[in-house]
Amino acid sequence: MDDKTNVMRILDKKKIDYRWHSYDSAEAISGMEVAAVLQQEPDMVFKTLVTTGKSGSYYVFMVPVNRELDLKKAAKAVGEKKIEMIKSKELLPLTGYIHGGCSPIGMKKQFPTVIHETAADKEHIMFSAGKIGYQIETSPAELKKIVNYRFADVCE
Repeated sequence: MDDKTNVMRILDKKKIDYRWHSYDSAEAISGMEVAAVLQQEPDMVFKTLVTTGKSGSYYVFMVPVNRELDLKKAAKAVGEKKIEMIKSKELLPLTGYIHGGCSPIGMKKQFPTVIHETAADKEHIMFSAGKIGYQIETSPAELKKIVNYRFADVCE
């Protein structure tokens, strides 16, 4: 494969077990559309969201594409009084990723990461491979080898 993403190269280098999937980005824009095009259950496909807390710290949350991040639960999970989504224009300079292609792997800096607790029961989850049109499938245990995350109930 000539068009490996940086995320795939990082996973290969760290010898993380994964599968990659690709899709026509014209066919799927939203997370639900990505799940449908890849014929996956929506609760297995996760979106990566970047937030900022009242303290000025940044946090990454991964939630199923069929769910929404509950900002109050998310703030509580990371010990903040309040958090909010970062503005789209801030995403690229902060993480190195664009909206729709943000991955918890390979960000410019590793931020505290929380994955919705439903992932704990899954054999595999899918998330962005760092480029629109590409998804990574791996187990939460394999992901733990490269991303320091914890599980919490952060959805509405």
